[in-house]
Amino acid sequence: MPRDTITPADEQQIMAAIQEAETNTSGEIRVHIESNCEGDVLDRATEVFAELNMHHTKLRNGVLFYVALEDHQFAVLGDAGINAIVPDHFWEDITAEVIKHFKQKKYAAGLAKGVLMAGEQLKAHFPYNERGDINELSDDISFGD
Repeated sequence: MPRDTITPADEQQIMAAIQEAETNTSGEIRVHIESNCEGDVLDRATEVFAELNMHHTKLRNGVLFYVALEDHQFAVLGDAGINAIVPDHFWEDITAEVIKHFKQKKYAAGLAKGVLMAGEQLKAHFPYNERGDINELSDDISFGD
């Protein structure tokens, strides 16, 4: 079970990173953690992206961090608005940083670092708009089985 690995303190660390990253951008970041990933990790991340209604942001600027702990699978997935403008190596750089921490079993630290990295890119391309910028997606971590 993911909640056996991710402690409440870990959860707070990850959610704090999401909130910090989102203070400077209209982009939206979610983290989903489950035990196992059936099939291809990007296919599963795409399913979760849809289940969490992440494609419903106004600017199509949602980012999902997907983790399957027991299967050692990770993916970071951006919506169409982000993919159209971020550099080619953007997702690979974040993935490499997160996995570096995961290999040391520092899951919360890795996710927090990746979230903040994503937030920096989102800030550059989707700056926070004081007028009318709302938090379109929950900052809570979603958990699967």
